[in-house]
Amino acid sequence: MEVAPPGSERWEAGSSRYIAGPSLLEPILPLAEVTDPLCTMRGALLLYVWGALLGIGSTQYSWEGPKLPKPSPPVCVADTSSCGCCVMQRELWHLQERVATGLNQLDRNIARAEQTVASIRTGRSAFSTALTNQRRRCVGPLREETNLIYEVVFVNMGGTYDRQTGVFTVPQAGVYSLALTMFSDAGSAGELLRACVKLCVNDMPLSTSSEQNRQDQEDSASVAIAVQLRVRDRVSVRLMPGCIICDNNLHYNTFSGFLLYPTF
Repeated sequence: MEVAPPGSERWEAGSSRYIAGPSLLEPILPLAEVTDPLCTMRGALLLYVWGALLGIGSTQYSWEGPKLPKPSPPVCVADTSSCGCCVMQRELWHLQERVATGLNQLDRNIARAEQTVASIRTGRSAFSTALTNQRRRCVGPLREETNLIYEVVFVNMGGTYDRQTGVFTVPQAGVYSLALTMFSDAGSAGELLRACVKLCVNDMPLSTSSEQNRQDQEDSASVAIAVQLRVRDRVSVRLMPGCIICDNNLHYNTFSGFLLYPTF
């Protein structure tokens, strides 16, 4: 009995007889010739096991050919919160918003600062005056209280001191330094010295300076004060009833003021 070499056995077509032969050298028999159901099942099982052993079971096959697995969607589409590029883009947008907000705020601050500087420039105020340039000038005594008009103007920045009325009108709200000096003489020894004035804001007394005695033929007094004023406040020096002040070109009687710093 002849023994076929390994790998050369095959089934005889149209029968169940197993015969030896070089199956790898002969063409594969048509499927129509394989009529044994057991043979068909064995062949199918063999193909399945063979495919599993070769690792091709993970690939889907059809009559149109192998179908590759559908690629998973990009991370940006599946979960934008975990996408590095999306996170960077979002942070970039936030940074742009913060920069834009900061620039807008800076523009507003610059505009406000420019407005403040312009307001300070236009609101700069200072004045300094004296009662007269004459050899001698006396005012009073009068029955009623009246504004003193200082005829000599040394400084009138902004034109806020009115030469006609003797009133300083506040152009810019802020803290102002106001000062006055008062001098008078009794005219002769033993006469009553009555030098009395008051510093007023809107006709309301802010400070009073008064010298009434018979011991001094002449006397003087000074007032210096810092006060917060509002726009259009009226500042003046008023001569009190029955009082008298005198001056000459040495300027003993003065009235002055200036803005220390504005308030808003």
